[in-house]
Amino acid sequence: MDKMLRQALLYDFYGELLTEHQKSIYEDFVLNDYSLSEIGENRKISRQGVYDIIKRCDKLLNGYEEKLHLIQKFLMAKEQVAKIHELASEILKAEGAPDKATEYLRQIENISNGILEEM
Repeated sequence: MDKMLRQALLYDFYGELLTEHQKSIYEDFVLNDYSLSEIGENRKISRQGVYDIIKRCDKLLNGYEEKLHLIQKFLMAKEQVAKIHELASEILKAEGAPDKATEYLRQIENISNGILEEM
């Protein structure tokens, strides 16, 4: 996963745990794609100060993910739901082949059970 996508996911899942000041700077950098200089000029702080806040936020957000694994669980569930969707499409195509449809249904059942057990 690329760094910007990971930062956006971290912010989506754990951003509310940052202070308002940290959130606004992190949003400007990650979501609004402002440069360190632009953020520093707008907030009347040094570029280095902005960099330090972003690094501190990254460390905090990554620490939350290491403890809670919400992003990991979300991505796994997303992958499993995509597989369920794929199998359901195959069932619709296999209407004339009941053995194939039954196998796809078993796979869907196993995947959905895994999702339910994780939650």
